[in-house]
Amino acid sequence: MTNESAKTNVGRPEEARPMPVQALLEQAAKRAPQQSYLDFLGRIYTYGEINAQADRVAAALQAMGLDKGDRVGLFLPNCPQYVIFYYAVLKAGGTVVNFSPLYSTPELIHQVEDSQTDFMVCLDLAALYDTINAVLEASRLKALIVCSFADALPVAARWAFRVAKRQLVARVKPCERRIPARRLLRHTGSYERRPVDPAEDLALLQYTGGTTGVPKGAMLTHANVSMATQQAIGAQGGLAFGVERMLGALPFFHIFANITVLNGMTMCGGLIAILPKFELKPALKAIKRHRITLMPGVPTMFQAMLGADAEALAAMKSVRVSISGGAPMAVELKKKFEQTSGGIIVEGYGLTESTSIASVNPVHGVNKAGSVGLPVPGTQVLIVDKDDPARILPQGEVGEICLRGPQVMRGYWHRPEATAAVLGHGYLQTGDLGYLDEDGYLFIVDRLKDMITVGGFKVFPRMIEEALYAHGSVREATVIGIPDEYLGQRPKAFVVLNDDAKGHVTADDLKAYLKTRIGKHEQPASIELRDALPKTMIGKLSKKELVAEEHTASTRKEQLA
Repeated sequence: MTNESAKTNVGRPEEARPMPVQALLEQAAKRAPQQSYLDFLGRIYTYGEINAQADRVAAALQAMGLDKGDRVGLFLPNCPQYVIFYYAVLKAGGTVVNFSPLYSTPELIHQVEDSQTDFMVCLDLAALYDTINAVLEASRLKALIVCSFADALPVAARWAFRVAKRQLVARVKPCERRIPARRLLRHTGSYERRPVDPAEDLALLQYTGGTTGVPKGAMLTHANVSMATQQAIGAQGGLAFGVERMLGALPFFHIFANITVLNGMTMCGGLIAILPKFELKPALKAIKRHRITLMPGVPTMFQAMLGADAEALAAMKSVRVSISGGAPMAVELKKKFEQTSGGIIVEGYGLTESTSIASVNPVHGVNKAGSVGLPVPGTQVLIVDKDDPARILPQGEVGEICLRGPQVMRGYWHRPEATAAVLGHGYLQTGDLGYLDEDGYLFIVDRLKDMITVGGFKVFPRMIEEALYAHGSVREATVIGIPDEYLGQRPKAFVVLNDDAKGHVTADDLKAYLKTRIGKHEQPASIELRDALPKTMIGKLSKKELVAEEHTASTRKEQLA
């Protein structure tokens, strides 16, 4: 870090402007080529090094026939190759399509066909390669570009991995349709800089369940991504170039980490301590080694960290700001984490269709517990009648949250009807219910689709979850609606207890605790204690598996009746 680099803050709202996303890396590399950029399991990569590799890959992709707007898939966990190929595809004029490594073969085939993806980038780890190779054989893919996991490691670890972990590596025979990434990284030509219209050209096709539950590709332009990145940086209180160090445990293929971690730290010239996935011990080790200053996460991640020993928690004192997103954070969890770590958590709100960000609590200012903060600069939050989206509701009334701003997607890929359904009124209808208080802070009440109707009364699962989290023995809680012959639906809670409470606290104890804390119509029909709850790819609690379980159980019961 140079003295000059530390003087200038980045992401100031008054300076935000749309730009090609690859310019984030190019500008940082030009300004500080020797600045440490990525730490991957002990190997440090500089900005100049990654930018040069992305240039070579961009030239190789064009030589392979990549035209402007062509889709290239990234089927990668967090690793340096993700960063290289992400920016290389954009430099070459292509569009990145993120594929979750957790997807099954049928899901991957559907997304390849729907997005019309031509090339796919993957790792040579058998657990991933075998799945994506099956997709190559059964889809329109022209080729796999296969990256070596070992090549990304420090020299000593590389050889140790190849000897001790060789059973984890797939046998890949290079051919016309299975191309070693090394070949692209050694390309000697230059790439053609193709003009980018930030407002029109797509940087990302980001697949999501959307607001209607059907997987669709959100079309995110270069303007959407670059403006969301600048909004995310500005929301963190103004960051000095070349100074910040961020934990990169959230998956880059998810829009939250893509904006906040990857693009955000790249624009800031900061260091990203990359973890292939979130695991408590490696995360705490990375925090201590780099004295991490910023830590984006999801509530389950912060909950896990509370279980660390005193020495590990002491190392977390370097973390100045933690950014929580992806799922609502219980007020009790926020309070406990801040008291334990000494830093602050700012909770934010966004979705794939808003390129991750819409509102966030200010770092310097009033941080309202239970709120997801104020709209980020350039963004308007509206609350509308869920039954009449053209009617905007007054302050304090609960309705559907709608958004306007430069980060709102262009629409759904090849889905004009679905696009019209959520953008038809001139703003993005999120499918979330909430309200704005007298100071303009946004409060999320619940997902519209998660709302439970009990004998005509509306019950919001989050209210029950919040009450459960206030009990000192509850680690995780989620609530769904189950069928009820008389009332139509009743809530059912699923709870994971803290280790010291297991065997001591019962479901009946929790039901008794709730009796004076929530309304009679909100009382759960039952509370089921579990050792673990299903989670999504970014680690937030997932209800759909529980809903499916209850549906199966209900169907079986009817068949036996």
